[in-house]
Amino acid sequence: MTEKLYYADGRLAGFEARVLTCEREGGAYALRLDRTAFFPGGGGQEADEGWLAGQKLLALREEGEDIIHVVEKPLEPGSTVRGELDWPLRFRRMQGHSGEHILSGTVHRMYGCDNVGFHMGEEGMTIDFSLELTREQLLAAELEANRAIWRNVPVRTLLPDAAELARLDFRSKKELTGQVRLVDIEGVDLCACCAPHVAYTGEVGCIKVIDSMRHRGGTRLTLICGEQALLDYQLLHENNARVSAALSAKRQETGAAIERYAADQEERKAEVTRLKRELLRLKTAALKKSEGCICIFEEDMDPITLRELVNAGSELAGVLCAGFAGRDGDYKYIIGSRTRPLRAMSREINAAIDGRGGGSDSMIQGTSKSDREAIERYFAAL
Repeated sequence: MTEKLYYADGRLAGFEARVLTCEREGGAYALRLDRTAFFPGGGGQEADEGWLAGQKLLALREEGEDIIHVVEKPLEPGSTVRGELDWPLRFRRMQGHSGEHILSGTVHRMYGCDNVGFHMGEEGMTIDFSLELTREQLLAAELEANRAIWRNVPVRTLLPDAAELARLDFRSKKELTGQVRLVDIEGVDLCACCAPHVAYTGEVGCIKVIDSMRHRGGTRLTLICGEQALLDYQLLHENNARVSAALSAKRQETGAAIERYAADQEERKAEVTRLKRELLRLKTAALKKSEGCICIFEEDMDPITLRELVNAGSELAGVLCAGFAGRDGDYKYIIGSRTRPLRAMSREINAAIDGRGGGSDSMIQGTSKSDREAIERYFAAL
């Protein structure tokens, strides 16, 4: 049986242990140690990372009462080795997991709401609560949870016997058997958990709910804590500062400034649409009826307007109407006809104008690398 040092001391970043067994496992070696500070994962938290006897730890897993450590090279059974955790990673995860307990316990106490799902990721945690919570309720719970952090109360682990466990009121997502480990956050929460936690709530730093949504009759929220919350705030602050400078708005007034900017853009879009319609009307009115082909060249016309112009020209052309947007050597074309099968003609047309494209009998579109003079000469001869 492997002694789980993290059960009693979540802040243990290094330790010494004796190698009990070493067995080849594929291209690596699986070790059993007499004790370990490496957490193999569980309770929603990922397994620790780090080094054992100077080797990068490749994997961790539980097998019964043992924790298996996988490394690249063999270690001698009976030898004493040193393990070193990736402490910054472990501490970030402990901040997050302890923060989740604080918030879940607070929500349970304030609203009688159960945590029915939990997942820790490298970019935050998701928590599923059994009731729908309003924005105001979440803000109140978030503040109360942070006040628990600022009180800096102890976080203890308990291993009660069956009789003691029966007398305790604790949170748990499932029925438990055997030895139950409880994480006790003084005055805040008592919850069954196998993972390492901080020693005092102050180490969590802060809790921030960054998203919430309805989920299966309850509420799913996304939470970040500690260092992760600080990094998130720094990124948000940098982005907000750029928005503030771009919109000439005060740092705490960028939301209103963006709303004004968005409203102004909608007005501009409406005006641009009106002008495009007017431009199309004028250009359509300027088209002349032809027994042959009508060619249209525009430098910056958008595809939708060009298509409508070509449709109008197709009604006036005896053969076809060809619209080109761009410049010599870099045209996008739309060609329409009411009298000719364009799909069958597309290979010939593309060969003549150094183009690529296709479509239906009534309309084809594509690109052309030719110049205006060569294009006009080809269509004049059709």
